[in-house]
Amino acid sequence: MINRVVLVGRVTKDIELRYTGSGDAVGSFTLAVERNFKNKAGDRETDFVSCVIWRKPAENLANFTGKGAMLGIEGRLQTRTYDNDQQLKVYVTEIVVDNFQLLETRAESEARRTSNGSSQQPVDNHGTGTNVNNSVRNQKPNVEIDDSDLPF
Repeated sequence: MINRVVLVGRVTKDIELRYTGSGDAVGSFTLAVERNFKNKAGDRETDFVSCVIWRKPAENLANFTGKGAMLGIEGRLQTRTYDNDQQLKVYVTEIVVDNFQLLETRAESEARRTSNGSSQQPVDNHGTGTNVNNSVRNQKPNVEIDDSDLPF
């Protein structure tokens, strides 16, 4: 059987990095992938694909990327289920990322974000249209990273 997925898109918000009880890192993010064709109105539609990445690659992705970064991923499609608080079965389909490739430098990503006017307060992804508090992100210290420090 073959189950391979390759996508190129932009990260919709900073990687959500958590740790399991056994100490394994797990990162969750959504990748916005533009379709290759236009709809009847002449607009390109975008798919928002849920992704998960594990262990050291999850930590690297969280440390070296952020909202708006252009990213190439390779992985497999996975469906899982769980029972929610109302005891209803919830199905989740996501990409389990095996490999990723940064497709632009951090400087290019920041320059693009600045030129697109993204200095405005971001809007949440839940469709409520409310502003999201970005103060935690703004408190990150500036860290100088030399190319030789990168693991890829």
